[in-house]
Amino acid sequence: MSTRKERFATDADLEIKGCYRPADVDGLEYDRDLGDPGTYPYTRGVRETMYRGRLWTMRQYAGFGTAKESNERYKYLLDAGSKGLSVAFDLPTQMGRDSDHELAHGEIGKVGVAIDSIEDMRVLFDGIPLDKVSTSMTINSTAAILLSLYVAVGDERGIPRDKLAGTIQNDILKEYIARGTYIYPPASSMRLITDTFLFCNEQVPRWNTISISGYHIREAGSDAVQEVAFTLSNGIAYVQAALDAGLDIDAFAPRLAFFFNVHNNFLEEVAKFRAARRMWSRLMRERFGAKNPKSLLLRFHTQTAGVTLQAEQPLVNVPRVTIQALAAVLGGTQSLHTNSYDEALALPSEHSATLALRTQQVIAHESGVADFIDPLAGSYAVESLTDTIEARALDYIARIDEMGGATQAIEQGFQQKKIERRAYEHQLAVERNERIVVGTNEFRSDDGAHVDLAKSNPALEREQVERLRALRSRRNQDETDRALRALRDRAEGQGNLVESILGAVTAMATIGEISDVMRDVFGTHQQS
Repeated sequence: MSTRKERFATDADLEIKGCYRPADVDGLEYDRDLGDPGTYPYTRGVRETMYRGRLWTMRQYAGFGTAKESNERYKYLLDAGSKGLSVAFDLPTQMGRDSDHELAHGEIGKVGVAIDSIEDMRVLFDGIPLDKVSTSMTINSTAAILLSLYVAVGDERGIPRDKLAGTIQNDILKEYIARGTYIYPPASSMRLITDTFLFCNEQVPRWNTISISGYHIREAGSDAVQEVAFTLSNGIAYVQAALDAGLDIDAFAPRLAFFFNVHNNFLEEVAKFRAARRMWSRLMRERFGAKNPKSLLLRFHTQTAGVTLQAEQPLVNVPRVTIQALAAVLGGTQSLHTNSYDEALALPSEHSATLALRTQQVIAHESGVADFIDPLAGSYAVESLTDTIEARALDYIARIDEMGGATQAIEQGFQQKKIERRAYEHQLAVERNERIVVGTNEFRSDDGAHVDLAKSNPALEREQVERLRALRSRRNQDETDRALRALRDRAEGQGNLVESILGAVTAMATIGEISDVMRDVFGTHQQS
C-alpha cells in the first residue's frame, strides 16, 4: 500500500510527528547531526517516510515435500496476509542433483521443496500471479537454473519479463565460508553470478540478482560485528567482479540486496542494521564511485534466528521471535520472515506458520512502532553501539583487503576460523551458565506444552522420482540433448551462461543434467 494513514497518533491521541530530531525535545543539547531518513549515509533508513508510507514486506519462508504441497502452503500464506513468497529448496535441488540420484536418497523434500524440472516449477507457482507477487528464492549454487525456470514459467504464461519481481540469494562466497552448498570452484561460480547480473540487467530489470547473506554466517556462529564485516566484504567482492566483467556500477548496484540475521540482543541488533546501512553507502560512494543514489542503498531482508530456537519448551520461542522481529523493524528492514516456534523440531505446521505471520502483523498494526520513523535515533546507547560495530567491522574489512579480498581470505580460511572460534566461545559460555538460555540451561521444566508437529510423507520420494522419470520418457530427447550441448559450448567458451541455461530448461533438461554439464567443464570445489 502506498499510504497507510492520514494522521498518526498514539492510543492516548498524542500526535506522532514521524521523524524526530534533537530540536523536538525541550532543553536537549545534542552536538551530532544524524541526518534524516532517506538521505546519505542512510543511518536512519533508506526511505524518507519508512513504514509510514509502506510497511515492510511480510514474507514467510516455506517449501517442503513436493511442488504441489508447497503451492498449497503458499496460497494459504497469501490468503493469511503474506505479501511475498520465500521459497526453500531441498538439498538435492540446492546441490544440483536430480531426485533419482543416489546422493539424493533420503533428502528429497526434507528441508525444502524438490524441484527437478520446469514441470515442477509450473506446479509450484500454479494459480499464483507472478506479475503481482514478489518471490524470493533461497538458492545459491543452482541460482541461475532456478531463476531460468521462473522466467520460463513466466514466459509460458505470457508475462513480460520486466513484470517479474523477486530475489535470488545467489551468494556463493558465504557458502564457502559458512554453509557448504557449493558445487564449482570460486572463479566459475563468480562467472555464473556476473552472468546473472548481466542477464537480469537486460531482461528482468525488477529482479534482485543477489541477496548478499549474513544470515548463514551468523547461523554458523559469528557475532554481530563479524556478520556485518564478512557480509559487506563479500559484497565488495561481488561489486568488483561485476566491474571487472564490464558492468557500470550504477547499472547493477541498485538491484543488489542483502539478507541479515536478527538475534535476541535487542539494542545490538538495531545498531547492527544502522551500522551496516551507513557502511555500505559510504563504501559504494567513496570506494566505487557510485553516483546514482539508489546504488548507495543497503536494502535488506531479515529472518529471525533459527539458531536461537530451542527444542526444549518450544513455545518459549514465540517471545524470542517477537523480540527479534521488533529489532529488525526498528533497525529499518525492507522485508521480514519470522520463524515458527516448532522449527527446532520439524518443518513448520500451518498453525505455527500462521502465528509467526501474525507476530509481524501485531508489530505492524498494534505496537505503534511503524508510525515512527527511526524512533531510536539519538539514543546514547544505540548510537554508541552503532559507531562501535562500524569501527570493528571496518577493521575486519581492512584485514580482508590486505589478504587480497574476500575470495583470497576464504581460501586462507580467515573468515571460517574467526567464526569457528566465536561459536566455540559462545557454546562454552552456555555450558558454564555464563549465558542464560531460558528453558535450556536455566528455568527448565519437564512439563513443557505439547506441540503438534508437521509430519513428512514417506511416499514423497518415490512419487517425485516417478514424476521425474515420466518426464524423461516423454520429452523430445533430441531437443534436450541439443540444448545441453549448446550449454556445454557456452561454458567452454564465452558468452552469457544464463541464456543457455534458459534454453536448456525450456527444452525440459533437469537441474541435475544442467549442473552435470557445468561440473564436467568447471570441475568441483574441494574445501581444503
